[in-house]
Amino acid sequence: MEKITSSTDIKKAIEILQSEQAIKGKLLKEQIYITYESLKPINLLKNTIKDISSSPFVIENIIGIATGITSGYLSKKIVVGSSSGILRNILGSVLQYSVTNAVAQHPEAIKSFGRFIVDLLFRKKNENDPEQKE
Repeated sequence: MEKITSSTDIKKAIEILQSEQAIKGKLLKEQIYITYESLKPINLLKNTIKDISSSPFVIENIIGIATGITSGYLSKKIVVGSSSGILRNILGSVLQYSVTNAVAQHPEAIKSFGRFIVDLLFRKKNENDPEQKE
């Protein structure tokens, strides 16, 4: 700022500072509102879900774990069924734990095995289909 020598210069400087203060105050209020909105629980949840869903690594892990849990549960149900025997229930729980861990730790192997089975089934179906050969 330059030196103030008269009362008109003081008035101009005060007006400039007041307008700067008004602009900065408005910007501060807008930033406070934005911060307030971003800290609402629903917005925190939305942002977290958006971050998780945009990460392919997390999605693959969730799918692998869900597949492991599901396959473990199904294998226990197949072995145990509605049996009430203690030994059978223990065997089913051990099997469920083993299958769940194996599938969750090796999802790529499970995917490739599944693809192999699907290819095998569809290839046999296509070989046996006479309309496909014509």
